[in-house]
Amino acid sequence: MTRVIELYDSTLRDGEQAEGISFTLEDKLRIARLLDDFGIHYIEGGWPGSNPKAVDFFKAARRLSLKHARLAAFGSTRRKGIKAEDDTNLRLLVDSHAPVTTIFGKTWDLHVTDALRASLDENLRMIADSVRFLKSKRRMVVYDAEHFFDGYKANPDYALKTLEAAAEAGAERIVLCDTNGGTMPTDIPAILEAVRKRVGAPLGIHTHNDAGMAVANAIMAVASGATHVQGTINGIGERTGNCDLVQVIPNLALKYGLKTVKESALRGLTTLAHQVAELANIVPDPRQPYVGRSNFAHKGGIHVSAIMRNPRCYEHVEPESVGNQRRVLVSDQSGKSNLVYKIAERGIEDFDADSPEALELLDRIKNLENEGYQFEAAEASVEVMLAKLLKRMKSRFQLHGWRVIVERRDNDKEPISEATVRLDVEGEHVHAAALGDGPVNALDRALRRALAAKHPEIAKVQLADYKVRIIDAEAGTAAKIRVLINSTDGQESWGTVGVSENIIEASWRALVDSLEYKMMKDEEKRRRSRRSGGKAANPRSKSS
Repeated sequence: MTRVIELYDSTLRDGEQAEGISFTLEDKLRIARLLDDFGIHYIEGGWPGSNPKAVDFFKAARRLSLKHARLAAFGSTRRKGIKAEDDTNLRLLVDSHAPVTTIFGKTWDLHVTDALRASLDENLRMIADSVRFLKSKRRMVVYDAEHFFDGYKANPDYALKTLEAAAEAGAERIVLCDTNGGTMPTDIPAILEAVRKRVGAPLGIHTHNDAGMAVANAIMAVASGATHVQGTINGIGERTGNCDLVQVIPNLALKYGLKTVKESALRGLTTLAHQVAELANIVPDPRQPYVGRSNFAHKGGIHVSAIMRNPRCYEHVEPESVGNQRRVLVSDQSGKSNLVYKIAERGIEDFDADSPEALELLDRIKNLENEGYQFEAAEASVEVMLAKLLKRMKSRFQLHGWRVIVERRDNDKEPISEATVRLDVEGEHVHAAALGDGPVNALDRALRRALAAKHPEIAKVQLADYKVRIIDAEAGTAAKIRVLINSTDGQESWGTVGVSENIIEASWRALVDSLEYKMMKDEEKRRRSRRSGGKAANPRSKSS
């Protein structure tokens, strides 16, 4: 029978302890819904005794109607010198109405004597009394043994006695915490074996990433008998972070064949990771295992040639199994296989990889990258270039000239930027001007204004990101500038690039590619719609 591993998510508490991260109440409720839909077993909502927002969360969470997960309220054991029923923290855990209560207690004798200033025996009573009180209130109790691995190394017998105190008092889960994050994976098996000889309750693992070992330690703990894993989405947490459940879940499911979430849910892992990142207001890590954009991105020509024959040659799992997608990058490292793959993505079947056009395009890309272009994050620029070379895209406008004026007068709080463009748009001469928040914004507005009458669809295009990179810094103010632009129309996102010694010219080139890409894609959709009898096809999702 397949072993089931419980997933306990602490994003809403441990995750919020990360520097620079703060969730609103609505953020926390949305994340809880996402975790529940994904199939997480336990969601730790916060510490009611630490801040009012946690209390408000548990009140609001009663309306969530969770389908899979059970909510857990977090707190500590009773304070020394008082009864458990008189401890405010424990009372607040009960008042949260969370069906699960997770309490942490001291395991390391150093913390008992120096931090709590209590006797070792008093600490054991604090643990047992707290668990028994919560059990008397019909709560499931998860006991987090804080600093367990450091405590075990310092005084193994006492560390094990603290676990026994919690288990004998009725705790349903005993979780071993690597609170300082310094434990090595090779330490785990022998320590887990010693724990299993003394404690019969199901064991869990809670790791931090200070030594970069949080995920490895969690995996080793499961391999050594743990059945409960705590962590956060994307590994966010205090200091360097917590165990990343986004890595642990597919490792357990796809590498070890253990049951975590449904296979259909696992295919939503990338979406979950990116949604939580968005709510945390952090940029998704492109190199995050399994879900990062670069995970299944292939650049070297030899690699691409191999995956065209069999993707397993250079992919350890299928990208679709975790909701990611395969990408082939076109750059100065590319071979003909990269181009063939990109062209096949566009549905062009009659393309000869040895044709003069293919060789010309490859040479052009390599020459442009030698000049400072970078197409890995600007696939839309490659598609526009390819379409023009293959004469599969008609030119929609020709530039006669543009001008940008930046002016600041005595009474102006900010400089004023004005741009004018002169174009031929499908045979008609157009002159347009616009003001903007800066020179690039003004140029973008003027270009859109000039094209709007013939191409109203570009009104949907918004600038999602704008990056400027100096290519040859030693050239000083005469250095080449690379501008990367990410654009979106609300359904699709794409990236374009421009390079010049002049930042406005580099921006212009990237802007033109962005709008031409949008017009090209919309024309393709109209053609597909006409061929299908008027039913519009779904747009192909593509991120840049």
